[in-house]
Amino acid sequence: MTFRKTENIDLSASIEQSSQPNSIDRLLLPDNLHDTPWEKHRRFADRVMSHYAGSKFDRYAERIALCSQLLEFDLKAADGDALKFQLRSARFCRVRHCPVCQWRRSLRWKAKAYQVLPKVVEQYPTHRWLFMTLTQKNIHITELRNTLTEMNKSFKQMVGRKMFPAIGWLKATEVTRGKYETAHPHFHCLLMVRASYFSHGYIKQSEWVEQWRDCLRLDYNPIIDIRAVKKDLNPSVLIPELLKYCTKESDMVADREWFLELTQQLHNMRAISTGGILKEYLRELDSDSIESVEIGGDKTGEEGRQLLFGWQQSNHKYKATTYQAEIVLRLVTIAAQSIYYYLIRLFFLISISSLIISRVIFANDRIW
Repeated sequence: MTFRKTENIDLSASIEQSSQPNSIDRLLLPDNLHDTPWEKHRRFADRVMSHYAGSKFDRYAERIALCSQLLEFDLKAADGDALKFQLRSARFCRVRHCPVCQWRRSLRWKAKAYQVLPKVVEQYPTHRWLFMTLTQKNIHITELRNTLTEMNKSFKQMVGRKMFPAIGWLKATEVTRGKYETAHPHFHCLLMVRASYFSHGYIKQSEWVEQWRDCLRLDYNPIIDIRAVKKDLNPSVLIPELLKYCTKESDMVADREWFLELTQQLHNMRAISTGGILKEYLRELDSDSIESVEIGGDKTGEEGRQLLFGWQQSNHKYKATTYQAEIVLRLVTIAAQSIYYYLIRLFFLISISSLIISRVIFANDRIW
């Protein structure tokens, strides 16, 4: 986020005076994060949390409740008179389907790809790139796990065939919601081929369809979209489409039962995979962890100031605050509520167990 300095507002009363000529003392600071990705994804997180609450994934709801509650930003000098916000610290829940963490994970994937792909192009300047989408018919959501397992095996089988032209590939899984409790799983693939592919060994779309159908052992022709990246274009232009979310946020919040089954079906399933010569370059993308996401930067320098934003559950907005203790108290309250819910469940389980044991003992007494 970037903001301009103003000569009309003096915030010296709330911000310590700086000796720098272009300090941020005269910055018109926002008091919220309205119309920013943070607020958008956090709102979706509240809805996902409500879906998880009271289900067998209730522990996910408790973790999401604590996610990104407090955001601490550094104000950094940008080009010209602009100043930008750089995230300094935050706590993330790392739940796979948390919209905030999914967004952060996607940023990590994209950042790594943007960093690596130009190096690959530099090392293999004559090679070309293909963007391919592999699909099949919609399936019931309860069949998703088995279907994705078969699709992954089929893709591996196709990669091993002599006809497969790519010497390196990147595959991303996406699942969209269909009608009547169905799901549409498909793969987005970036293929790296030799320059001679278009003159020797070119594969028509109909041949791709035939190969994919044979590997999946289908009784119909699946839809395949394959396009060549223009020779003068860097494959990095495909990263936003290739490394987007595994499941759209709008799909996650549309139907609670569908979403809970999606969570069950995708548990411990990998969303990104690489192969060939791209595997070494993009090895980190094979992990779904966001542990290494850089959430800050250099420690605050001479011009640096911090600004805190706390999530307000009541109106679903981030508001600027200078009272970190207030936010910490809120987090402690949420944690205490989580412990309370755990104790209630434990008491319920103990009560049920005692009832069952007493009935078993009573039945045995009657038999004797």
